[in-house]
Amino acid sequence: MKKRMLSLVMAAGLLALGAAGCGNAKEDADVPGGADSRSAEGLSGTISLAGSTSMEKLCEALSESFMEEYPDVTVTVEYTGSGAGLEALAAGSVDIGNSSRSLKDEEKQNGAVENIVAIDGIAVIVDKENSVTDLTTEELAEIYQGGITNWSELGGADEAIVVIGREAGSGTRDAFEELLEASDQCRYAQELDSTGGVLAKVASTPGAIGYVSLDVVDDSINTVALNGVEPTEENILAGNYLLSRPFVMATQGEVSEQSELVQAWFDYIHSKEGQDVITSAGLIVK
Repeated sequence: MKKRMLSLVMAAGLLALGAAGCGNAKEDADVPGGADSRSAEGLSGTISLAGSTSMEKLCEALSESFMEEYPDVTVTVEYTGSGAGLEALAAGSVDIGNSSRSLKDEEKQNGAVENIVAIDGIAVIVDKENSVTDLTTEELAEIYQGGITNWSELGGADEAIVVIGREAGSGTRDAFEELLEASDQCRYAQELDSTGGVLAKVASTPGAIGYVSLDVVDDSINTVALNGVEPTEENILAGNYLLSRPFVMATQGEVSEQSELVQAWFDYIHSKEGQDVITSAGLIVK
């Protein structure tokens, strides 16, 4: 009889332990920081991106912050230009193609999905000695199409205009020309392969004019207002400044179809911490 009672007590104890174990598992699954979070923290591997040079500042900041959050993940980024980045994505050689312009219809038809992560302004810049501070959209288009060739025609010094721009395939160039309605009509004195190159060239060349991503503007050059509107975040958000474009991190297929690593990357971008990184890089959160 005593043996039977002991067996019953032990069985009851085992059942209670089993129920408690099930309850803890459910709590871990339901409560933030439970089993799912531990699994996420265990991510490891490499995420590869390639594309727009204009997105370098953003990508470097996001990569550094993301890898601090996930120390076993490596993020690699190549700055090859928007067109080349999207070609690499289509070829399957990278996880994400960075583009500083909207995707073209043919790129979407080939399976690329446009994931807009930020909005950027394109600033028109001149050297520090230039006295011209404002241009109309029409005047800017004429400068780049070769119709206006001297700053004296715009109230400035008697000095030849040196037209600087980006190389063919650049997302900044595509967006700039499209917004000016001057696609494939611009005449460049020099075509440079990076945003930093344009900034440095305009800063060191008397009479030069160029265009760069708003987030890289510094004291080495002057910005030019368009139609009386300065290139500022407030004016872009209000829709008053013409030259603005999306920063796209394209994927081949929807984000939900990507690897766990890539999905974690986009989850981070849309988190408060990721959004703070975007704004600290001088960009506008979409």
